[in-house]
Amino acid sequence: MTTMSEHDTEESTARPERKTGTRKALLQAALTLVGEGRSFTSLGLREIARQAGVVPNAFYRHFRNTDELGLELVDEMGITLRRLLREARQIDVTRGSILRRSVRVYLDYVKANRLQFQFIATERSGGSRILRLAIRTDVTHFTNEMAQDLRALGRYRDLTTPRLQMVCGLIVMTMLAAATDILDLPPGQPLLEGEMEENFVQQLHVILLGASKWQEKDPH
Repeated sequence: MTTMSEHDTEESTARPERKTGTRKALLQAALTLVGEGRSFTSLGLREIARQAGVVPNAFYRHFRNTDELGLELVDEMGITLRRLLREARQIDVTRGSILRRSVRVYLDYVKANRLQFQFIATERSGGSRILRLAIRTDVTHFTNEMAQDLRALGRYRDLTTPRLQMVCGLIVMTMLAAATDILDLPPGQPLLEGEMEENFVQQLHVILLGASKWQEKDPH
């Protein structure tokens, strides 16, 4: 027989789990609607709540408005992707090309998170100014962390920090541009995917080759 104290403990444990579940459901609902071709900025909180299977008031227990929900989507994806790419760069270089390994990690992540990247692709160039700025800030985080990791690996020592960050910025922008091509890739086409991956690797090679040849000279 369950005592009152045991019941209270079970209820107190279940409540945070339900709250977390509702929050995740709201985030996924927004992504699902975006995946159906909707613009994120056109979504209303009632529509998101209905898609998530909760009452509209439940939305306000987690987010003040749709922009706040969108900001969490940006943060979640950015944090996870930065961690994965950092791990790929820090693996022993004798186990293969850091560049090729990072590209493979990125390709797999985009394919596994199609809705998130559709959201980023649409909001990066339009929609809410708040989300555009958040995505731009996330791109800056990517750029700075990549530059720090390359410094730690002893790469491009002759480049000043601003120039190394510029190189990393070009890499990040190339990655974002490639995401659209990855999303448009037909399923079950391994040869086409392999060609795309190789082209992506070569694009990044060109950027890094230019970085290695960049002389720190006054242009005047």
